[in-house]
Amino acid sequence: MNHSAGDDLKLQGRLRGKFTGQDRASELFKKYIALVVLLLLIIISSTISDAFFTQKNLSNLLRQLSGTTIVSMGMLLVILTGGIDLSVGSVVALSGVLFAYFATFTSLPVALLLTFFFAALCGMISGYFSAFQNMAPFVVTLAMMSAARGIAYIVSRGTPIPIQSRAVSIFGQGSLYSIPFPVITALLVFVVIAFLLRYTSFGRFVQAIGSNETAVRLSGIRVNYYKWMVYTISGFLCAFAGIISDGRTGVGSPTIGSGMEMDAIAACVIGGASLSGGRGTAINTLVGVLILGLIGNIMNLMNVAGYPQQVIKGIIIIVAVLLQGSRKKN
Repeated sequence: MNHSAGDDLKLQGRLRGKFTGQDRASELFKKYIALVVLLLLIIISSTISDAFFTQKNLSNLLRQLSGTTIVSMGMLLVILTGGIDLSVGSVVALSGVLFAYFATFTSLPVALLLTFFFAALCGMISGYFSAFQNMAPFVVTLAMMSAARGIAYIVSRGTPIPIQSRAVSIFGQGSLYSIPFPVITALLVFVVIAFLLRYTSFGRFVQAIGSNETAVRLSGIRVNYYKWMVYTISGFLCAFAGIISDGRTGVGSPTIGSGMEMDAIAACVIGGASLSGGRGTAINTLVGVLILGLIGNIMNLMNVAGYPQQVIKGIIIIVAVLLQGSRKKN
């Protein structure tokens, strides 16, 4: 049986269209896999426990995730430049302790200003050595992690500092139209970061630096300045998380924020951010935070101990990185 050249071309076209369609479907699945996982977790959670969709459970869950969400937004900016910030958990603890300490002898507005200043200063120091001294961000922020936690213990003398301010308690435990104030704060931070990344030159430069730092530098853009800024913003946002923790617990404790840097990194990676920089969005990072929170919530509803959560979190990070590698190859 003879085939014409035209028949061969038609067959090749069908095969090419078939494989192209498969590739597109695979790419769409990998692009929205975080959202798919989130929806599956919501379905599983509602199936496992009738208490999941209660207002009390959802309110507590979102309140607990508000600090992690804010810190993850700052971590996203750092990761987009190809950096990493391991100090965020310690800076959160330092912020909480400093706010409680300042609030004991000064007015609330002054305590807030001083807390945000010192939190941003931690980020500025990390950013200076990473951007202007070309030191490895891993080493710099690891040193800041140790230093900030140590200062928190020194200031608090190793014991929690109680907060007597009613306004702080209302902020940490109150709500507006059934939406907790910490959740509103986290949403506002999310909107600001999403706007910066999508609609401003700052956001475009930050992503471009992570994609091709050399090209951006040759274009005349002050790469070091933008890298310094993202660490400063990351430190500044940690103050929000520290103050939220103070409001929820009523004390400034040097032990809070332990492991928060891993949660923030995991949220970014699960949301599709590349650890090599240049790729990641605020909305996907928020989805990553919700995934981590739902995993913990499911286990709590099932009365599972907290230690397995760490194991599952590690597995999720590995799977997310593997999916990123597969996406790059495609």
